[in-house]
Amino acid sequence: MSNVTLAQADLIADKAIEKGRAMNFLPLTVVVLDAGGHVVVTKREDNSGILRVEIATGKAWGTLGMGLGARNLANRAVKNPAFYTALASASDGKMIPVIGGVLIRNADNQIIGAVGISGDVSDNDEICCIAGIEAAGLVADAG
Repeated sequence: MSNVTLAQADLIADKAIEKGRAMNFLPLTVVVLDAGGHVVVTKREDNSGILRVEIATGKAWGTLGMGLGARNLANRAVKNPAFYTALASASDGKMIPVIGGVLIRNADNQIIGAVGISGDVSDNDEICCIAGIEAAGLVADAG
């Protein structure tokens, strides 16, 4: 299994935050997980809310758990809320099927990790995820 590297994860987080600052978004928290769901990097901007690390982690973790970008997860959760409630329970609350979690793929289309961001509205969080992943020369899969 291939994984996002520390150098890539650090660049993703930095560039995601940089994008948020350039667009004047609210303070962000960025979590980058490897393909096994382990935290590689967490960065929390000053004044980012106290639950943002857990929310960002849950967004990224959910994408890995289902192998789908959070946009797909969010759409599916609307159509089948009972199933996604069960998934949240089965994952001990780790999974948050909300926009702002993006799979990281390599050039061979393999999932090598995921990014979750929390801090602004979900669509803006996703914009920053994608910007960070692409700045690292990787492929963003938001769903």
